[in-house]
Amino acid sequence: MPLHTGLTKYALVSALQDRRFSPITLSEIPVLTCAVSLLTDFEIADDYLDWEIGIHGIWIEFVNADGEKETATYLPEVMEEQGWTKQEAIKSLLRKGGYYGPVTEAYCRESIVLTRYQSQKLEQPYKG
Repeated sequence: MPLHTGLTKYALVSALQDRRFSPITLSEIPVLTCAVSLLTDFEIADDYLDWEIGIHGIWIEFVNADGEKETATYLPEVMEEQGWTKQEAIKSLLRKGGYYGPVTEAYCRESIVLTRYQSQKLEQPYKG
């Protein structure tokens, strides 16, 4: 998908269809800022802790309790904003992805494939 097409499509999806939030109203538009994170430098990590807080975003693939493959991701700024350790971030990401079993070191080492990435965040305030 071309970048321009993707930005247009997903700006509308996030503004109007993301079920985690109420749709944006017309009265909110003048105070909005649009932020886009361009993800780069994807690397498969050596293990689930092979990444740096404040530098890398993380995307994990793992197997849930039903044996199904699941995924979840956090942008680089999330862990720093939340004040999480690497282990806390991994546990939260597993929960985000739908895993509710025990989060042990053995489970993480055996089940998680982690891809780390970096991003550049661009922001633009509304101009009417």
